[in-house]
Amino acid sequence: MAILDEPIKEVRVLKNYIDGEWVESKGEIVDVVNPATMKTISKVPISTKEEIDTAVQAAQEAYHDWRRTTPLARSRLLFNLKALLEENFEKASRIQTQEHGKCIDESRGESRRGIENVEVACGIPTLMQGYISEDVARGIDEWCMPTPLGVFGVIGPFNFPWMIPLWSIPYAVATGNTVVLKPSSEVPNSQTFLCELAEEAGFPPGVWNMVHGGRTVVSGMLDHPDIQGITFVGSTPVGRDVIYKRCGETGKRVIAQCGAKNFMTIMPDCDVENTVSGMMTSFFGNAGQRCLAAANAVIVGEDDAFYEDFVARVVDKVKNIKIGYGLDESVQMGPLRDEAKKQNVLKYIDIGLEEGAELVLDGRDFSVQGGLPENCFVGPTIFKNVRPDSRVGSEEIFGPVMSIMRAKDLDEAIEITNANPFGNGHSIFTQNGANARHFQYNVVSGNVGINIGITAAMAFFPFGGLKDSFFGTLHTQGKDAIRFFTDTKVVIQRWF
Repeated sequence: MAILDEPIKEVRVLKNYIDGEWVESKGEIVDVVNPATMKTISKVPISTKEEIDTAVQAAQEAYHDWRRTTPLARSRLLFNLKALLEENFEKASRIQTQEHGKCIDESRGESRRGIENVEVACGIPTLMQGYISEDVARGIDEWCMPTPLGVFGVIGPFNFPWMIPLWSIPYAVATGNTVVLKPSSEVPNSQTFLCELAEEAGFPPGVWNMVHGGRTVVSGMLDHPDIQGITFVGSTPVGRDVIYKRCGETGKRVIAQCGAKNFMTIMPDCDVENTVSGMMTSFFGNAGQRCLAAANAVIVGEDDAFYEDFVARVVDKVKNIKIGYGLDESVQMGPLRDEAKKQNVLKYIDIGLEEGAELVLDGRDFSVQGGLPENCFVGPTIFKNVRPDSRVGSEEIFGPVMSIMRAKDLDEAIEITNANPFGNGHSIFTQNGANARHFQYNVVSGNVGINIGITAAMAFFPFGGLKDSFFGTLHTQGKDAIRFFTDTKVVIQRWF
């Protein structure tokens, strides 16, 4: 396969997938642009309320038969899908890079993590088992049975167009529910391809639906009485003030996984070489557009020589990151998703300078491989002497910006970390087991890394989150997802 082989070769108007049919939308059509080349690669509809209502109705009608389909039969369709995902692994990965901009190896990692969730959901015949006790009273037995609920809405983000809907959909359909997915209109091609594979795998009409769009579709999901719950990944303002609030008002279950400002604590006894290497993908992978990306590096200790040497090593490595089109295997960082996101990063660079932080690597001064348009590109940026309470040190930037801070000891580093309103994925780099345990015990974070820069849980563990990073009770992935997509029916039985 050629280095820059693009799987999307012609512009097409994408369709909704409703009740097993590909349906042209009646909504406005907007362009989907490759952020590396600025070329239009497809056109996506912004669907109407009537279209989301039609999809929910189809899902509700399909639910009754799908619920009666045995868990073993449902898992066989998931096995079919898993085989198709493996067969189309490279194509799916290249679609992600072409529409989002991330490097091809990052897309391959995303594809793999998505497939792993399908693999876990294939175990539904045992994952969905209940339990029983005989003779809870004389002649009375009691069962606890997980049962499906109906139709669920899944709202996907722009930064992981393939993987994140797969945190939810396989578990929802495996447990006997039906789904309506709204992909991000910025990156709709990945989920269009996934729906094509789900159709090929044999899922019955109405079980797996997709409606492209924006706020109208989201509002239609939140207000529809037949939708039992919503899973969402996106910004904290939307997750907290729109999704979580409206689900509470309408009595829906909700998983709202939201923003982050992740802190990485660097102890003076860390393995410096491996720590610096781990920082590269954590801070600058996916161009910083990752809810588990590290944003702040807190270097512990009062040894100025260690501090200056460590910062110099980081800067030296970061300034050599190769920027370009992610389908080029040699590129290490792609563009931001669109021009507005680049302008947001540039705004924060200005804010950091105004706040008095020292700019040691300026992302506004960069070069792109291959003479590509620079509309969405920005280079890796490093500030040091950043105050934790400053805007650049406390607010989510969602771009390739590293803020370096200092703490006199581990307790101060934890205090700085916990003072931030987010609690998604904090980590520590150390060779001291006692320090590692002290950190993991006291830091307030849904995901914690020990010598791990990206604290991404495997598919059979939940994807955690605390404070302003998560709103809900249960999480996506693994056993949490099984519990979210089922309710516990307790049966108490006696026969005369």
